[in-house]
This record gives sequence, C-alpha cells and structure tokens, in this order.
Amino acid sequence: MALLDIKNLTLYIDTGNTTVKALEKVNLTLNEGEIRALVGESGSGKSLMVRCIIGAIPDYWSIKADRITFDGQDLLNMSYEQRRQIMRREIAVVFQEPTSSLDPSVTIGEQLEESIPDEFIEKGWFWQKNRQRRQIAIGLIHKVGIKNHDQYLSSYPHEIPKDVSQKIMIAMALASEPKILIADDSTRGMESTTKTQILRLLVKLNKTKNLAILFVSHDLLAITSIAQSMTVLYCGQTVESGKVKSLLKRPLHPYTKALLDSAPSFQLSLPTKSPLVALDGTIPTLQHLPAGCRLGPRCPNARKECVQVPVPRAIQEHTYSCHFPLHFPDKLAKKSPRHTRGLTADENINE
Repeated sequence: MALLDIKNLTLYIDTGNTTVKALEKVNLTLNEGEIRALVGESGSGKSLMVRCIIGAIPDYWSIKADRITFDGQDLLNMSYEQRRQIMRREIAVVFQEPTSSLDPSVTIGEQLEESIPDEFIEKGWFWQKNRQRRQIAIGLIHKVGIKNHDQYLSSYPHEIPKDVSQKIMIAMALASEPKILIADDSTRGMESTTKTQILRLLVKLNKTKNLAILFVSHDLLAITSIAQSMTVLYCGQTVESGKVKSLLKRPLHPYTKALLDSAPSFQLSLPTKSPLVALDGTIPTLQHLPAGCRLGPRCPNARKECVQVPVPRAIQEHTYSCHFPLHFPDKLAKKSPRHTRGLTADENINE
C-alpha cells in the first residue's frame, strides 16, 4: 500500500473576480522507502502540491479530490487536530529558504530542542529532561553531518552559513522520526559542493532510516542522482510519471522530452556552442489557462484533439497524459487507455 496516495487532486483558488483551477486532476503516489521527484518549471504548481499535502491552505482555496491518503488514513475528511498530529509526527517538510524558516531571535539549540516531541523524553526532574533534550539535539546535528555542535547550537540563524542552516532544518524535520520527508526545492541556489552534501545526506537518510522522500525541484541533475521515480507537472497538470530510468530513456510526453532536451548534460552528442532546445512561448497564467491540455499552445505536436483534457494512460508503471505520445503511431495513440495498460512500449508500437 502506498504511504502517500493522491488521486485527481484539483485546487480551486478564488481570485475575487473568478475561480481558477491552479491544480487539475493531479496524481501522485509515494511508497515506503521511496525517493520520488516532483519536477516542473517555475509556475508548474510544485509548491502548491506541497501545501495541499500538509494542509497549509488559506480560506479562499478549496480542494477536491478522489482521495488524499497517508498510510491508509483519509486526510481530506480529518479534523484539524488529527491533521496537525500527522504533520507533527509523520510528515516533515524542509522548505527552500532555511533562513526564513528559523526564528532569528532564538538560538539554533533552543529551536532544535523545542522540535523534539515530549514523548521522546523520559520522565524525571526538569533539569533531567533538559539534559535529555540537549543530548538528542546533539545527536540530530551529528546525524546530518555537523560535527562542531557547541558552536552551532549556541549560534543564532544569521550567524551560520546557508548550507549549515539547511542541515539544521533537516535535523529539525527528523526530530519527530517522520515516515515522509518533503524537500521543497531545498538545494536551490546552492553551490555544487554544498548541493552534493545535501543530496548525499538525503540518500543516506533514505537508506538507513527507510525514509520516504518527496524531492521537489526543477534541477534535473539533482533529481536523477537521487530519485528512483519521478512525476512531471506542467501548469498544474500531471503530464507523466514513472521510473527515472524509464523517463530518461523514453519520455512519452512532449513536455518531459523538452525538459530533458533543455539540459545539456543529457545530450552527450550535443556539439559545442550549440543553441539549447526550448519550447516556444511561456507557461500560461492562472487567469488565462488554455482549454484541454495546458501544454497545447506550446506543444510542437498539438492538434485539434488537444482541446480536450487527455485521459491518463499506463504502460506498466509508466503513466502519461497525452493524446499523441512520442514513439507511438497515431492510430495507437488515439486508442482508449485499456489498449495500452499493462503492455510494454515495444509491444504497443508493434501492435
């Protein structure tokens, strides 16, 4: 059973004059011990997805979905207090800007100790509890690769480097021993050495703690270095999902191919000083969304059928939402989902 299962999630935002669908029928599954990447260019809705998962939505937002479950529990119909308890213990989030998530008026040690659940502390006098919290805090920052705990636990957020701040945020997220860690673009703007350290830390936590990680980013190199599976978003719609190796080898959606083609590291035969591949146009605004497939106005394969929202189809564990997927003859691409479900790509092409 999936640890996190989201089916046909639609997010409505009331702008005052009208209501827009910021997310439309988005699907995402995260299994136990899995690292899944959520990828898409800026404005695709990645951070909106994170906010829907953790329940951090304002009153003028509304959610409709077939299901949003965590470990079999229905998050949609939970009370506020039940949802809060899950977010406190089972699902942790590391945001992209660590310095804005830390309290500038309190030392790192105090903030880290405060994040440790009371049930992790044995009964005793208050000084004994304080000593236990201190020891747990020291163990947490050692776990994320910070050796000089005396220096950093007594420091304020503005006194420590950004990469150390990010490690502190990960340590605070791990304090409750969660089952899921959501890293919301946590390596953005970092230099390559620091980024590598953070990525290695996430992989280590995944392997040693069996921690499921939802890695939200648009950095394809970082994603392919740590993730086993990937879900691609475009303008609030899920366009493709599957194993990373499968998507790299044979992307079925034009947007996924455009993302990979835009990264020179995935084009070994690209001549020096060649122009980079990019889709024409820009991502549409929420107030002016196109009908049907939202990639339609920019898609090189767009046709009249694309004014209808494509039905998600599956080839084993590889799903896509496109009327005319790549590598498929047109006569096969137009078939209903039942004709492709469960077959391999080669079997479909040769049918």
